[in-house]
Amino acid sequence: MMSRPFVRLMHVQFAYPSSVEPLFDDLTLHFGPGWSGVVGGNGTGKTTLLRLATGQLAPDEGLVEAPDRVAYCPQRTDDPPAELADFLLDEGRVAARLRDRLGIAADFEARWESLSHGERKRAQIAAALWTEPDVLAVDEPTNHLDGEARDQLETALGSFGGVGILVSHDRALLDALCAQCVFIDPPDVVARPGGITAGQQVAAQEREAAASSLDQDRLALKKTRREAARREALSATADRRRSKRGLDPHDHDSRDRINRARVTGKDGVGGKLLSQMQGQVARIEQRIAEADIHKEYTIGVDFAGVASKRDALLRLPAGALPLGPGDVLTIPPLVIRPTDRIALTGLNGTGKSTLLRFLAGHLELPPERCVIVSQEIDAAESVSLLQEVRALGSEELGHLMTLVSRLGSRPQRLLTTAQPSPGETRKLVLALGLLREPHLIVMDEPTNHMDLPSIEALEEALDAVRCALLLVSHDARFLARLTTISWRIAPDPLRRGSYQLHVE
Repeated sequence: MMSRPFVRLMHVQFAYPSSVEPLFDDLTLHFGPGWSGVVGGNGTGKTTLLRLATGQLAPDEGLVEAPDRVAYCPQRTDDPPAELADFLLDEGRVAARLRDRLGIAADFEARWESLSHGERKRAQIAAALWTEPDVLAVDEPTNHLDGEARDQLETALGSFGGVGILVSHDRALLDALCAQCVFIDPPDVVARPGGITAGQQVAAQEREAAASSLDQDRLALKKTRREAARREALSATADRRRSKRGLDPHDHDSRDRINRARVTGKDGVGGKLLSQMQGQVARIEQRIAEADIHKEYTIGVDFAGVASKRDALLRLPAGALPLGPGDVLTIPPLVIRPTDRIALTGLNGTGKSTLLRFLAGHLELPPERCVIVSQEIDAAESVSLLQEVRALGSEELGHLMTLVSRLGSRPQRLLTTAQPSPGETRKLVLALGLLREPHLIVMDEPTNHMDLPSIEALEEALDAVRCALLLVSHDARFLARLTTISWRIAPDPLRRGSYQLHVE
C-alpha cells in the first residue's frame, strides 16, 4: 500500500540576505492531502513559505520533506509555464478535459504576450494540474479572473487529490477548499483547522483570551505591588525593633526582648513574606512582558486629492481598437470629466487593458497629474521602483512610508526586502502617485494581490478622493461603492470575436 503524500517543514529558519532578522525561525508545519490555505498581510512571507515547501528555496536551517512530483504556480504570469506546449498538444482525456473546463485555446502559447492576465493564470494552473503532481502550490489563483472563470477554477482545484497549498485573499475560495489555514503574522505562524472564516473566529477568541489574561495580570500586578510596599514598610519597622542601636546600655529588659525575637524569628516573618511578594511581582511582570499581544497598526489613508479645473480630462471620438487578427473593440465617443467615477467591466480577454493603454495615450493631463496602476508590474520594474523609493529624501520618504503603512504594509520590512511582493509594489505605485495630488487615478484590477485589510483601506481612500477615478475590476461590491458611471464591454452580436463598449 502506497503511503499518502505530505509536506513537512521541521525547525526551519530562513532569511533573505538583505533582511535584518529571519523571516521564519524554528518553523514547524505539516501539510497533508487536501487543501491548506496560507493567509497573511502583504510581505509577511506567504510566497516564501510556498517556495520553501516546494523546493524553490532551501532553508538556512532545518529540514523540508516533500515528494518528488511537485508543481508550483507563481503569482506572476510574465512567462508561459514550461509544460504549456506539451499540454496543448496532448490529445489525451485528462488534457482535453482541463482545456475545456478552464477555457484554454490551442494557440495560447503562440500569443502569450497578447493574452489577458486572467487567461494566462488559467493556462498556468491547467498545465500544472495536467502534470498530476503529488503536491500543488498555487499563489493567488483568482487574481485577474472574472466570475465565470473563477468558478471554473474552483471546480478544477477542488478535484485535485494530492497535497494542495493555496495562498489567497479570496475568502470564499479558502472556505470552499481548505481543511486548514496557516496564518502568518510575524513572528508567529499558526495553523488552525477549517477555512479562513473558522480560523479567524478561533484567532479572535485567542486574542480576546490573551487580552483578558493580560488585563487580569495588570490588575494583579497593581495589587501585589501595593502589598509588597506595605510589607516592605512592616519589614523596615521590624528591622528598627531588632536594632540595639541607641538603647541605654543598662536597659536589660529591652535588650532581652530583642534577643528573644531574634532567636524565635518572629520579627523575621515580615521579611520572608516581603521576599515572597517580590517574587510574585517579578513573575507577573515577566508574564506581562511575554504576553502575545500584537501591536495594532493604524490603516486607512487620509487623502482628499484635488479635482482638475479642466472641462474634461479626455475626449475621444467613436472608433475601433484592434484586439487581434481580425478582432476589434468598437468604442463610442468617450469623455472623462474632472469628478467622474467610472467602472470598466467585461470578461477576461475582451480588451479592457488594451483600452486603458489607448486612453492613457490620449489624456489631456500632464503625466504627473495621473496615477496609473497597471494590472501587473513585472519583477524587474518592481525592483527598480523600490530603488527609486530608497533614493528619496528623508522627508518625502517618511511621507511615502506613512501612506504605505496606512495601506497595510510595514515600511521597515518593505525597505529591507530584495524583491517587493506584487501587493507591496502596487501600494508603492499608488502612494507615490498620491504624493503628486493627481487629477485622475486609473487602476487595473485594484484589489489584485492585496490582503483583506489593505483592500478595505484602499476602498476607504478611493471613496474620499475628489479627483476622477477609472477602475477596472471584477469585484462588484468594490465598484458599487466607488463608481457611478459604467463602461461595459460585451460581445459584438454581429461579429464573432469582436466586442463593443457600452457607456451606461
